[in-house]
Amino acid sequence: MSGDRDFPPALHALAALDLDPEEYDYEPYPGFTSAGETTDWIRSWTGNDELDGAPYRVFAQDGTGGLAALWLTRPGQPLDGQPVVFFGSEGAVGVVARDLGDFLWLMADGVGPMEAVEFGATESAPNAELRAVAEEFAPGRERTAAAVLAAVRAEFPDFAEEFLASCRH
Repeated sequence: MSGDRDFPPALHALAALDLDPEEYDYEPYPGFTSAGETTDWIRSWTGNDELDGAPYRVFAQDGTGGLAALWLTRPGQPLDGQPVVFFGSEGAVGVVARDLGDFLWLMADGVGPMEAVEFGATESAPNAELRAVAEEFAPGRERTAAAVLAAVRAEFPDFAEEFLASCRH
């Protein structure tokens, strides 16, 4: 996929925000981790030295070291059309948004990637700065965090189980 290591403008916009760590356990990176770092990480995270990090573009972490990444599963689609996944530091894993636009609206409604996987979207806590980014990069696609999670879970209902099964030696 040509340009699949170029950081999308929407992720640059998220990284430029000064989010309160008390409200958002989300620490954006200024760019994707390298292919080698991603492969080293996935092998360490899974304990499987045969895995390759090529399907993932890691762009953020939480305070415990859990990682948010784009999952390159849709051939021919640009990076912003790929799902967002989260790999927790304690083994939680899940897909959190169908694409980058949905991820922006998830965040704008007050739910970060770790919270989406571990707790779901039980209540809204909208953020004006994040909403402005979502409106700029995903205009006309406003959704609640609950709607974002319902859509992605309907599309990828078995992601966690399938991913964890693929990690076994």
